[in-house]
Amino acid sequence: MIDTAILKQKLGDLDEDGVIQALDEFIAGNPSPEETQLVVEACQQGMEIVGDNFENGTYFVGDLMYAAQILTSSLETLKPLMSAGAGQASKGTLILGTVAGDIHDIGKNIFKALSEAAGFKVVDIGIDQPAAAFIEAAKANDADLIGLSGVLTLSIASMKETIEALQAAGLRDKIKVLIGGNAVSQEASDFIGADYWTKNAAAAVKKGLEYVS
Repeated sequence: MIDTAILKQKLGDLDEDGVIQALDEFIAGNPSPEETQLVVEACQQGMEIVGDNFENGTYFVGDLMYAAQILTSSLETLKPLMSAGAGQASKGTLILGTVAGDIHDIGKNIFKALSEAAGFKVVDIGIDQPAAAFIEAAKANDADLIGLSGVLTLSIASMKETIEALQAAGLRDKIKVLIGGNAVSQEASDFIGADYWTKNAAAAVKKGLEYVS
């Protein structure tokens, strides 16, 4: 069985070769779905290290993107082993998108990778999405959470419009809304009416897990 503590640290250190080697050796041992789940959790914990390092200024956006790539590749490698058994139960459903008027998606994609690793079903509706698109997706997928991403200042108005549309549709009390991106702040979040704001994707995933627990 793989040393999950070492794997966690390798991912946290952005040691892609070390992670690949550890997973190759793990797979060669014909592991069970239960053992595989422990390895997935170790990868998730490694991303927590990355998130902490990003938050304290040790890592930067490029490091976060690189870590997300390592994580995504690792999960793709492990997915066939997990499907051999009961698999991982979904933690909840997250509708994710960049709001109208904004086409940036780097932060959104990082958050998506981390959320999927944490066990969420993620419905990514893409970039430059109007309020109606979020509402439609939320209804169609019985969403627990909505993630709104925006880098540009004009995104603030689009986020507010989306939450107002959620309220008008009678869904606001049922769905938590998380906002993220360079445009957000505590002041912006208060204006928008979001439940949580952050510029740290890993922190947003932790908060999402709290909301659905």
